[in-house]
Amino acid sequence: MKIAIIGGTGRQGFGLALRLAASGMEVLIGSRVREKAAEKARELAEKLAARGVEAQERVTGLDNFAAAREAEIVFMTVPYPAGREIAASLKEVLKGKIFVDISVPLKSFNPPEVEMPPEGSAAEEIQALLGEEVRVVGAFKAVSSHALANLERPVESDVLLCGDDPAAKEEVKAVCERLGLRAFDAGGLRSARTTERLAALLIGLNQRYKRRAIGIRLTGT
Repeated sequence: MKIAIIGGTGRQGFGLALRLAASGMEVLIGSRVREKAAEKARELAEKLAARGVEAQERVTGLDNFAAAREAEIVFMTVPYPAGREIAASLKEVLKGKIFVDISVPLKSFNPPEVEMPPEGSAAEEIQALLGEEVRVVGAFKAVSSHALANLERPVESDVLLCGDDPAAKEEVKAVCERLGLRAFDAGGLRSARTTERLAALLIGLNQRYKRRAIGIRLTGT
């Protein structure tokens, strides 16, 4: 399975690409500038090679359009709202694919405040933008970019999946499990209204306690 990371040169995108490649999956790092993506792909392969993991053949840097066209699952890791323009430009090649939106509509970062779009959440907004032929799943909203990039430690946060297509959520759940993460079906896309606000809360906790990877983990029997 090929997975594209649109915005894969940024912190969250690169951390996610690093985890995916380390798990043995084929990763396409996307960027507006192909050369920048190719440079990040080389950097990623070198990081894994230093850990004894050969990934050069599994990681490719491409422009965003080419990455989205070749992938089966596409992750959007460009911060909100800049990613909307990019997603709109990819609409035709995204048809029939799973599109994983990890963005949070932050109005400000410090202190973290969200400003929800008229659709109710960033995930619902992107579904309205791309149309019903694209299967949108909101995920990784509350997972720290620092935790993803730190291969010395497992990611302790659980992943909450929001989406209106059960089969798409199952496929994203399988990807999470490849990464050693627990993923839970949190309901339809409307549930992203809660997970996106939760992400802002966690950002604030990290700031307040001078931490970088406070997350959420579900417990109970």
